[in-house]
Amino acid sequence: MKNTGVGGDLGNQLRSPERRLALRAGMCCAVAAAVSPTSAWAKALSKKTGREISLLNLHTGERLHAEYWHNGKYVPDAMHAVSVILRDHHNNKTHAIDPHLLDLAHVLRARVANSSPLHIVSGYRSPETNALMHEMSSEVAVHSLHVEGRAIDLRLPGTHLVALRRAALSLKLGGVGYYPSDNFIHIDTGKIRHWIG
Repeated sequence: MKNTGVGGDLGNQLRSPERRLALRAGMCCAVAAAVSPTSAWAKALSKKTGREISLLNLHTGERLHAEYWHNGKYVPDAMHAVSVILRDHHNNKTHAIDPHLLDLAHVLRARVANSSPLHIVSGYRSPETNALMHEMSSEVAVHSLHVEGRAIDLRLPGTHLVALRRAALSLKLGGVGYYPSDNFIHIDTGKIRHWIG
């Protein structure tokens, strides 16, 4: 397995015992960072033993209401069901969804005191779909967090889009895009930033 970039022969690097240990340590840190909420997350999340999510995929008509977190752990069956309902509806490809994205959606619904299902405009996007969408619109990022399962475009019936955006911005837990002409907001677990599309 050759890497023609700066790293040289990736195969030899991976076979090195020191490199394997360093990679394992790095992966452990990455996993810990992915599942350990920051103080901002901890402050935003409820102390309850369970967290629920309610979704309606506008493209497939599928609905899901699930307790995705229970007694301090994410529920694997629920997380799988979420990845299915948030799949790329263009080609039915699925991808693991960032658990913090569900936490963000959970907290957002609580912030606006609306337990209606979130209407999903876009969840996971396969690289192929994202590339096609980017060709059609410069508003679609080349390296979209949708491709990593870290972004959702949504609306929430019963909550005005302006109020939903305001609530998402107030959480300061990731990116927030506002698309009033298409009637949705974008939320993601990336850096704190905001824009209008």
